[in-house]
Amino acid sequence: MQEFETLKRMIQEAEDDVMKAEGGNKAAGTRVRKKMQDIKSMAQEVRKKILESREGEPGIAQP
Repeated sequence: MQEFETLKRMIQEAEDDVMKAEGGNKAAGTRVRKKMQDIKSMAQEVRKKILESREGEPGIAQP
């Protein structure tokens, strides 16, 4: 699933800035917070795709 791969890549990209933010770098902290919002949105897309794939399966009750 392409969305999940993108999510993993985004998390890896944030790793350096997380380390810098922990060291007190305020600009890195700002970048991390923005990246976390982007990650949250992508996680929602992954969730949506999973639900869409489930809807196509026969015999699965919808919530």
